[in-house]
Amino acid sequence: MANTPQSKKRARQNERRNAVNTARRSRIRTFLRKVEEAIETGDKAVASAALQAAQPELMRGVSNGVYHKNTAARKMSRLASRVKAIA
Repeated sequence: MANTPQSKKRARQNERRNAVNTARRSRIRTFLRKVEEAIETGDKAVASAALQAAQPELMRGVSNGVYHKNTAARKMSRLASRVKAIA
């Protein structure tokens, strides 16, 4: 348990930051899920539109420190290749 005033403040900050990051991660996952669902239906136009909406969200997560840069790049690359493969 935090004892010093500094460690108590740090614990409060960590709780707030955790809540913000959880919300951001959840929002990004929602966008990624929409792309996945569009790929499953096989509609290329909807899938590419969902991917276009998901890409800035992923990069925003990178700039906010929620995801690592390479993780976001890997996710975008794999989704883009799957959208491209829709006939």
